[in-house]
Amino acid sequence: MSDDGHQHTGHEHVPSRQRTRFPGISSRAYEHPADRSALVALRRLSGFDTVFKALSGLLPERSLRLLFLSDSVRVSERQFGHLHEMLLDACYILDLEKVPPMYVTQDPQPNAMCIGLDEPIIVVTTGLVELLDEEEMRAVVGHEVGHALSGHSVYRTILLFLTSLALKVAWIPLGNLAIMAIITALREWFRKSELSADRAGLLVGQDVRASMRGLMKIAGGNHLHEMNVDAFLEQAEEYDSGGDLRDSVLKILNVLPRSHPFTTVRAAELKRWAESRDYQRIMDGHYPRRTEDQDTSVRESFRESAASYASDVKGSKDPLMKLVTDLAGGAGDLGGRVRRGFAGFTSTPPAQDSAEDTPPKDAE
Repeated sequence: MSDDGHQHTGHEHVPSRQRTRFPGISSRAYEHPADRSALVALRRLSGFDTVFKALSGLLPERSLRLLFLSDSVRVSERQFGHLHEMLLDACYILDLEKVPPMYVTQDPQPNAMCIGLDEPIIVVTTGLVELLDEEEMRAVVGHEVGHALSGHSVYRTILLFLTSLALKVAWIPLGNLAIMAIITALREWFRKSELSADRAGLLVGQDVRASMRGLMKIAGGNHLHEMNVDAFLEQAEEYDSGGDLRDSVLKILNVLPRSHPFTTVRAAELKRWAESRDYQRIMDGHYPRRTEDQDTSVRESFRESAASYASDVKGSKDPLMKLVTDLAGGAGDLGGRVRRGFAGFTSTPPAQDSAEDTPPKDAE
């Protein structure tokens, strides 16, 4: 508190910057449509409301804060000053009124998270701080501030708690199944929310190459002289379009236990958004404001999400997505295409259609 009785958020000490600022920006400006639709689907999951209300009252919010206060380093003007400046800068650019507390915790694994029920807390690991340069780190801090502005920290905290709880009740078949259903839905939402937060990180850093480098380093470590952003993005293209239906299924199975999307996928998604008209409009000052959030229609959000998914499926080069598109379009010989796509699952090639399977000409 200052002498005049007003609470200072720290913005008063942030000088004018070359980066564009977005006064009153709503998180809807950068939220990925899949993020919004996955969150709506999560809230409609049977039993989620009951679990959410119960955990909101049971989770040790104060204990969580005391844990970081006692066993991590709180970022401030006197500790990790460069991160403190980045945090103030990110909150200034996204116009987040209350600057969330930020901690650095000892962990060689590069990671960052935004957690908390009543108020968000940002935590970054020493592995991440040591891995990234200043502009790359700025995008990460903006990413976490984006989570805070979107209100993601509540669901992230519940995901962490349920993941721990699932291990403790694994011996209870039905109890574990119920928890795992919610965990799976939470992970699906959180993977989508990461795409939203990546966009927020770009709005804060306003340097797409730095955002790309940060993702690349998280994937390949601190060997920037050995890596190339364009080659990294080519990996994403190969991942999206390569293989057959077997690979499509394996991609789904590989991503299910993960909380984050694959880094190449995140890089490709962010690059597409950075080159889009939506991003340019935000940079030009045309974006939804928080004052308009209460007037936003849920139905309209659903419509936007559905349109986004349809566009993604139609434009995807993934074999399974192509098959879905063909099914919707009524393409012929789908049975043969499916058999050919999954042929590699067996050691013998698929049998040719026999005469018994072929309808007589007069039956067509």
